[in-house]
Amino acid sequence: SLSLSLSLSLSLSVAIRSNFLRVEVIAMATINQVTSPAVLPSKQNQPPSKTADTQSVLKRLQSELMALMMSGDPGISAFPEEDNILSWKGTIQGSKDTVFEGTEYKLSLNFPADYPFKPPKVKFESGCFHPNVDVYGNICLDILQDKWSSAYDVRTILLSIQSLLGEPNTSSPLNTQAAALWSNQEEYRKMVQKLYKPTAA
Repeated sequence: SLSLSLSLSLSLSVAIRSNFLRVEVIAMATINQVTSPAVLPSKQNQPPSKTADTQSVLKRLQSELMALMMSGDPGISAFPEEDNILSWKGTIQGSKDTVFEGTEYKLSLNFPADYPFKPPKVKFESGCFHPNVDVYGNICLDILQDKWSSAYDVRTILLSIQSLLGEPNTSSPLNTQAAALWSNQEEYRKMVQKLYKPTAA
């Protein structure tokens, strides 16, 4: 009904506004940390202020978060940690009709001070049996390395990793066992299910 539709739209608008305000608070806390006198070097050795650059990075991340929230892409999410907008936690769900269907993995995303000119450091925080993920959660993905572009954003990264789950690069593996087993999808699915540990709520 029209009233229900208006109610849902209002609820979504309120939720997005609430999250945006929360991110603004986190951003201000991050700026205060970066520019706090306690963490700045002495005036004698102090380099030129990078406050403006820091604010630019934070505004970029705020914009990326809003774009991610508005996208509605299934199976991906991410949000800054409570006190640092440069550090995010994300989740990725395995896509339907892949051996990872029904799985969900936690990620960490840590953004450098010169983002987006340098890529964030992204790792799996939950174990993932995959040709391009090592035992420490490091990911072999070109857009997080030499193919990075400042045009990419958090949404692009999450979608690329989600796609990588079902379409690995077995010619450049970090996990040779997973790469060798990939051609046998039924056995691979069994191994994924055997090693998979559901993420905590």
